[in-house]
Amino acid sequence: MKYVLLFVETERFARDLESMDEEARQAAYDAVGRWFAEHAAKITHSAHLRPSHTATTLRLEGDEPLVTDGPFVEGKEVVSGYAEIEVADLDEALAVARSWPACPVVEIRPVD
Repeated sequence: MKYVLLFVETERFARDLESMDEEARQAAYDAVGRWFAEHAAKITHSAHLRPSHTATTLRLEGDEPLVTDGPFVEGKEVVSGYAEIEVADLDEALAVARSWPACPVVEIRPVD
């Protein structure tokens, strides 16, 4: 079964990462690299998203579509990346997600 793991940064996580010295920040990035390597057999696709301020939102409500710069809503949490995984079931997807070493929130969604 396929699932998408959505990696969600919080404002606090972003501040903490920004305040790290270069060595600590590199260690955090290395931990993410190790996570991807450890789960490579299950990951079918992944990407890191550019910051939310680079988003363009298309709202399909009303008579005419409305295009705006930036995310749909301003929030304290932002999806910063994702990985599509192929695993046996939700329990295995949860096990993979529990080992994620970075953003403090991982949303798991099944893929049709």
